[in-house]
This record gives sequence, C-alpha cells and structure tokens, in this order.
Amino acid sequence: MATDATTASKFQEPDLRPVSQSPEFKPEIPHDGLRFWQFMIAGSIAGSVEHMAMFPVDTIKTHMQALRPCPLKPVGIRQAFRSIIQKEGPSALYRGIWAMGLGAGPAHAVYFSFYEVSKKFLSSSADGGDSGYSNSAAHAVSGVFATVSSDAVFTPMDMVKQRLQMGEGTYGGVWDCVKRVMREEGFGAFYASYRTTVLMNAPFTAVHFATYEAAKKALMEVSPERVGDEEGWLVHATAGAAAGGLAAAVTTPLDVVKTQLQCQGVCGCDRFTSGSISDVLKTIVKKDGYGGLLRGWLPRMLFHAPAAAICWSTYEGVKSFFQDFNGDPNTA
Repeated sequence: MATDATTASKFQEPDLRPVSQSPEFKPEIPHDGLRFWQFMIAGSIAGSVEHMAMFPVDTIKTHMQALRPCPLKPVGIRQAFRSIIQKEGPSALYRGIWAMGLGAGPAHAVYFSFYEVSKKFLSSSADGGDSGYSNSAAHAVSGVFATVSSDAVFTPMDMVKQRLQMGEGTYGGVWDCVKRVMREEGFGAFYASYRTTVLMNAPFTAVHFATYEAAKKALMEVSPERVGDEEGWLVHATAGAAAGGLAAAVTTPLDVVKTQLQCQGVCGCDRFTSGSISDVLKTIVKKDGYGGLLRGWLPRMLFHAPAAAICWSTYEGVKSFFQDFNGDPNTA
C-alpha cells in the first residue's frame, strides 16, 4: 500500500505544478486592472475632450506666435482675441477643429497606452517588483517614450490644424489643406516640425508626468479619504493643472519655433529655407528680440493647465469605469 501511495503522489505532483504557476501569468491585464485596448480608449477620449474644450485658446496662441514680415504689435491675449473676432467672426476660433479631432484621438490613444506600459515596466525594474509607481525618473522616461510615439501620429494633423487656424480662407477645409500641401510642398511638409515637436514635447512630457504623479501622490496623502469617493476627480484635476501649467511654461520657446515651421508661407508668415531649429531661433530673435521666444506663453499656460486638468480627470474617470467593468477594485 505504501508503494501505491508513493506511486500515486509521483503522478499527482506534475499535475499540481502548472496550477501553482498560473497566478504569475496574466497576459490580458497589464496593471491597474485594465487591458491594453482599454488604456487606448481612455486616452483617446481624454485627449479628444481636452483639445476640443480648449481649442479657442489654442487658436489665440497660434495667432500670437506666428511670425509675419511685420511683427504684430498687439500680442496680448485680449488684443489677439479681439482681432480674430473683428476680422473673421467667432467661428474663426474653431477653424481647424476637425483636424484636431482627427489627430487627437488616435495620438492620445498611443500616448497613454505607451505611457502605462512603459511606466509599469520601468517602475517594476526600478522598484524590483510591482510594489508601486513612485519612481519619478520612471514616470519622466515613460512620458518621453509616449510622446515620441504619439507625435509621429499627431504632427501631420497638428500642422493642418495650425494652417487652418491661420488660413483666413486660404484653405477650404481639412482635406483641401492636405491635398494642397501634398501637391505643392510634398509629404515632408507634414513632418517639417516633427523634430522640434519631439524636442519640445520630450521635456514637456517628462516635467508633466513627473509633476502629475508627484502631485497626485502628495494630494492623496493629504486627503486620503477623498481618493476613492466621488470627489477623487479633484485630486486628478488639481495635479493635472499644476503639471500642465509648469510644463507649458518651460517649453514655450520651442513651441514658438514649432508654430513658425508649421505656419510658414501662410498669410504672410516667413518661409524658412531649412527646417533647422537654430535658423528659426535666429530669425525670431532678429525680428522680435529674445522676447519673441516667449510669445504666447500666457495663453499656452492658460491652455495647458485646464486642458491637463480636463484630460487627467477624464482619463482617470474612464479608467475607473473600465475597472468597475472588469470587476477590479483598484483605483489609479
């Protein structure tokens, strides 16, 4: 009988081993109780809501940053707003919004999904496991990975959007602008500002994500009772606003360069013989002085602070919906 028991145990052991390993293998849900496609949907919704809500402010910023043969004297927000309304009417504030809609959704789907995956991988490597996501360096590097990927998707439509914002009837719409740019300037024109955009958005996103995660953690420690209730969105909105405003302020000069490259040749804006960032910087300084590099900094901050608040609160809200849908009690 003892021999039979030993033999039985030998046959049973292999059957038990795979069962003990199964909890370690969870390919469907990366972390936070969400699947990869759910991060993409959450990011797409958040990005679209953010940019649509703040689009008029973005239009004002673009008009203030565009460099023309004779620099615009009224560069204040109020003067730029009044000029747009008087010359073209309120609808001009929303010209190019369809280009933004076509680009923002897919780009932010890539943006947030890449960020979440990179954050999990880098934070796990830094912490030696999945114990938490408190590593600021991991958040910053994850943000850089995310922006390099999403900018490749967003830059062409961002160029179309800014040309329509400045167009004053130059283009008949999104597709007319796409066809004319392709015919007159070639495919490369859609990515003329890609290098500048990445150089701007890499530090922007690094500062943004590191500040957001740090601010969110600090606010949760101050008011832990509000994290899981209906007021939890205030934490995400406040942290997002602080992150967006700070990141926007420190990257304004490169944003001015990006606008110059994307609007060149439109409505009298200067056209550059090369896409060199240094050449554009020299032209701006020559025409407007060093103050020209900060043109539009206030509407840029006024755009990104509330935009980030809207984006992060929407993103975390959609994540919470999917967590409930998946039956996962975790909170972001």
